[in-house]
Amino acid sequence: MQLLKDQKASKQKLEQIKVGAFFMEAGTGKTRPCIELVNEIEPDYVLYFAPYQCINTDNEQESTLYEINKWGGFNCDFDLVGIESVQNSDRIYLELYNKLLKAKKGVIIVDESLKIKNSDAKRTNRIITLGNMVEYKYILNGTPLSRNLLDLWSQMAFLSQSILNMSESEFKNNFCEYKKLTIRKPVTYRTRSREWIIKYHNLDYLYKLIEPYVFRSDLKLDINLQEIQIDFQLSEAETKEHTRILYEILSDEWLMAKPNFFLSLTQKLQNNYSRNQEKFDLTSDILKREPKTLVVAKYIETQELLKEKFPEARILSWQKHAHGLNLQSYNEMLLFDQHWDYALYDQIKRRIYRTGQKNDCIVRRLKGNCGLENLIWNNIDKKADLLQEFKKMTLEQFKKQVI
Repeated sequence: MQLLKDQKASKQKLEQIKVGAFFMEAGTGKTRPCIELVNEIEPDYVLYFAPYQCINTDNEQESTLYEINKWGGFNCDFDLVGIESVQNSDRIYLELYNKLLKAKKGVIIVDESLKIKNSDAKRTNRIITLGNMVEYKYILNGTPLSRNLLDLWSQMAFLSQSILNMSESEFKNNFCEYKKLTIRKPVTYRTRSREWIIKYHNLDYLYKLIEPYVFRSDLKLDINLQEIQIDFQLSEAETKEHTRILYEILSDEWLMAKPNFFLSLTQKLQNNYSRNQEKFDLTSDILKREPKTLVVAKYIETQELLKEKFPEARILSWQKHAHGLNLQSYNEMLLFDQHWDYALYDQIKRRIYRTGQKNDCIVRRLKGNCGLENLIWNNIDKKADLLQEFKKMTLEQFKKQVI
């Protein structure tokens, strides 16, 4: 089978250099051109990083290893390692370090490279350190950004420090304009700050820096993707608890300035109505009509209850299954819970809407009758970063939005 047009173009561009980014939308088929490019280098060792859950899948045919082998695999010794594993295990990290020391022509590939976007994370620093030991490095991801422009820095730093030739703080000051709010706690006078990006600058210059090392491709399919919203009502008890949580937590601006405040608040609010009875009734109706529908839920307790109620259905986790899996044998999906992260939302759809899919796809979304649900979906539909939007709001503005 010949390479598709964009696959061929990506290989032709990146084979001219020793480091590069396959920023090709999920489902476009970026694994194959990367494998073919690497085999032409004739390395003696390949280290391939991928999300742990994409390596250890319930179905072998949905795993990263199956995808690699489907396109012929690597013509040398190679290791397939979970990105999370190099963070959690000193033994694995040292074993990989020693293998790279012995390799005469090693190659490192990071699949789903947004997993190393956080420059403070141990996994990112360890993978960058390993990357400094080889000349040939490639990253694969559907989109280079999920939160904001700062996601780019560590990915480029892994490929080569000389691409941007600036520290993360220099990168931030060159390309981002941001505001900072500092709140002082009464009596103790401790301070807590919240920072958000309000504007980007010098993007033409940034593009000029990274363009030689990046191939960008959008997904083009001859099938349709239909997205359907299905409304449900919070019960009286859930509505009261929703309001109670809001006013209890939002009564203190000091709490609101905590770094993980937004995530903590949305988790508590959504978890309150995640197992709403009407949601299960709607799911039952859908599965009776379309039994081969993937169901995506956010919370472990919700996932377990779905498995108990619908033992024949396949239940997915937003965090665990949004990346890397090829689920093109399915063409319908139900988003049982919402997620505020647009990048994750886009990724989960691409598990079914991808190259090789032969049928039209349907993604159904359950949406509750409260302000938080409206806020999440409005931002998803605008492809906005809800976390950044939240940081711009005053306490009163946020209260009005989420009630």
